[in-house]
Amino acid sequence: MPTKNKVLYTLLLLSFVLSIIFVQNNYSLYEKPIAKVMKTNIEEVTAVKDANNEDRIHVQNIVAELQNGSDKGKKIYLINEYSDSKALDNKLHAGYDLFVSLHDNHNGKLTGTILDVKRDKYLLMIAWVFIIVLLLIGKKQGLLSIISLIVNAFLLSDALDLYINNSTLSLVWICVFSVILFTIVTLLLVNGFNEKTYAAIIATLLGTFSSLLITYLVLFITGEKGLRYEELQFITRPYKMVFMAGLFIGSLGAVMDVAITMSSTVFGLYDKNNHIPIKALIKSGMEVGRDIMGTMTNILFFAYVSGSIPLLILYFKNGSPFGYTLSLNLSLEIARALAGGIGIVLTIPIGLYTTIFFVNRKRKSL
Repeated sequence: MPTKNKVLYTLLLLSFVLSIIFVQNNYSLYEKPIAKVMKTNIEEVTAVKDANNEDRIHVQNIVAELQNGSDKGKKIYLINEYSDSKALDNKLHAGYDLFVSLHDNHNGKLTGTILDVKRDKYLLMIAWVFIIVLLLIGKKQGLLSIISLIVNAFLLSDALDLYINNSTLSLVWICVFSVILFTIVTLLLVNGFNEKTYAAIIATLLGTFSSLLITYLVLFITGEKGLRYEELQFITRPYKMVFMAGLFIGSLGAVMDVAITMSSTVFGLYDKNNHIPIKALIKSGMEVGRDIMGTMTNILFFAYVSGSIPLLILYFKNGSPFGYTLSLNLSLEIARALAGGIGIVLTIPIGLYTTIFFVNRKRKSL
């Protein structure tokens, strides 16, 4: 094994071990009190029933030990209620870390209320599985993908902070600039500075903006009939603008994937045969575009709709009418999927002819 790889794997293993140790002992970094569950027992079980559902409510007595704050090391007595369905709660076991609020001592005992479960160690394990799989399969490209993902996460966080702290700014325009940055950062980091990347950047931006423009025109012409904004009405900002911004960001990933696929395909054919006719490149590119068109649109549909499955089950189980349930829970998701699908379809010819332009430039420079 090359020395460079040994160093990389050693650093990766060291980072893994140190992160696990850190997350298991980072209680002092949290302001909220954290208690580790020592033992539990079920005090009471009550059956509940309505017209369509049956469930049981369990009352769980918990003894835990505080892990931070001025009361660190003290025992705290908690009560947890959970149902068999576990729709809004969880059964707790020894070893769980809990965020709690402290009450005054009651008969010499420190009591409190459970706020939430501390889940950072579970999230860390999932993150490491993702990182390891990406590095094993993608090697250098996998590492660059992780870096671009981290950078984009910070950019998105900063964009949202900017909007939250400046209510006069338009979220859509913030997302426009964010999309440009996301596209440039991701494609340049993952694919480098070359004609293939430049073609993919241009195709991604043209495809994404064209999708947003067409979606906006359709919504304007139809008066947004059929869209149910109930799930967004808790927002204190204009929810229609928030919907458009989310739609804009949501379609970017699929459009970017199509753009780089078209660019890589055409340049791959050209690199193998510098004298290949333009007509052959166009024909091969369109065949690839047609092949990925159906799968990418289905990916978008399933990705958006899957998040509504729990609500669909809840509505159907409570006897809600089929049409009303789908309209209430899926109208926005289907609109997002359709907008992304438009972007995918438009990006295929845009990506193809943009790449052909760069191929012709490269051919003339030879």
